Amino acid sequence: MTEGTVNSAYEAVVPLSVQGAAGKTREIETVVDTGFTGYLTLPPALVRELALPFVTSGRVTLADGSEASFDTYEVAVLWEGRLKEVFADEADTTPLVGMLLMDGCDLTIQVRNGGRVLVQPSAE
Repeated sequence: MTEGTVNSAYEAVVPLSVQGAAGKTREIETVVDTGFTGYLTLPPALVRELALPFVTSGRVTLADGSEASFDTYEVAVLWEGRLKEVFADEADTTPLVGMLLMDGCDLTIQVRNGGRVLVQPSAE
């Protein structure tokens, strides 16, 4: 189970532990983004700090219709009590948790400043 809060900007924020190939670990705050179908986004500085291995490059169409290119890296995430290898898209923004990382989970958000955010394995 992962627990977080809704911040004053009405973003659902959850903590996450990420680890690079050499074992270096960082605790970060991420924003839950149900419109992002990937696993995770990480800022360039964190990608370099953790020395994440490069996987591929891609292009994406953003919500405003513009296109952007990005690089994808491999990272380990502490998720549901175990390390899970996932792909992180490099993006110069607040780290985002996407729908693929939360696959198989229930997401509950109390939508109010300071509200509870809960991501837990689905009972089904």
